[in-house]
Amino acid sequence: MRIMTFQDSTVLVTGGAGFIGSSLVERLLDEGAQVRVLDDFSTGRRENLTGFQDRFELVEGSVTDVDACAHACGGTDFVFHQAALPSVARSLADPGRTHDVSATGTLNVLRAAHAAGVKRFVCAGSSSAYGNTAALPKREDMPARPRSPYAVAKLAGEQYAQVYAGLFGLETVVLRYFNVFGPRQDPNSAYAAVIPLFATAAMEGRPPTINGDGEQTRDFTYIENVVLANFLAASCPGEKVSGEVFNVGCGGRISINDLWREIREAVGGGVDAVHGPPRPGDVKDSLADLSLLRERTGFEVRVGLKEGIEKTVAWIQGS
Repeated sequence: MRIMTFQDSTVLVTGGAGFIGSSLVERLLDEGAQVRVLDDFSTGRRENLTGFQDRFELVEGSVTDVDACAHACGGTDFVFHQAALPSVARSLADPGRTHDVSATGTLNVLRAAHAAGVKRFVCAGSSSAYGNTAALPKREDMPARPRSPYAVAKLAGEQYAQVYAGLFGLETVVLRYFNVFGPRQDPNSAYAAVIPLFATAAMEGRPPTINGDGEQTRDFTYIENVVLANFLAASCPGEKVSGEVFNVGCGGRISINDLWREIREAVGGGVDAVHGPPRPGDVKDSLADLSLLRERTGFEVRVGLKEGIEKTVAWIQGS
């Protein structure tokens, strides 16, 4: 498994103040990269950058702004494109804004990266592209069946990235994330992900609300594995990865009911959950086939679900 250090490289992270983006920024700085961040702080948080906020260049702006994208990409060697408007629920409330940021925004960054002569463009995709197909695990050669505006917008961004690799000569790699979690994931957001919500509820002795019967399953992926996948996607020879889409997960799944039990155990307390109606646009089951990613990049999961939950709970308790 060969991972470049990025020392002396100039690297742009879009959405660098977000949960995943800030984790990439911190690791890139530790590897000796010259880092630039493009973020408008609409969903990213300045506190995610605490401790290293003076070590990178900040371009405060949106991926919907063509000029901001051009400025941010200028002189960069690599782009890690993490900027998006996350959440299925948010996309149902405002599909137009979701499309502007996640689809058109991705195209804007691709255009700017191509014009700037970027060496490699690594793009955050989403497992939501698979939709509600019954077949498991999800393989990259399966047809896309998006069920929400969020999934459609993320899939459009993926396809733009592939077009830029095939027609314009920009090396692009798409990573379809499966339910990423870990430190810096905001438990207080109106669209907070399930693990920080559950962990906070357990610590406070509150019952969380589980959408539907709780038997839906997910492949939860600790942030350290996602950072590793991004680095490998940027490091591997272009003939192995350029123009490709890869799943990034742990290769295991757990029901939401069992997840609550795991988190209660990690916290050392908690009450029974309550159940609400199913959430529109959600899929029933999700599980990543990691065969292609392993074959092309040498990726292996470093942190499993149980260890990841323990690390996340410890971070929330200490924050």
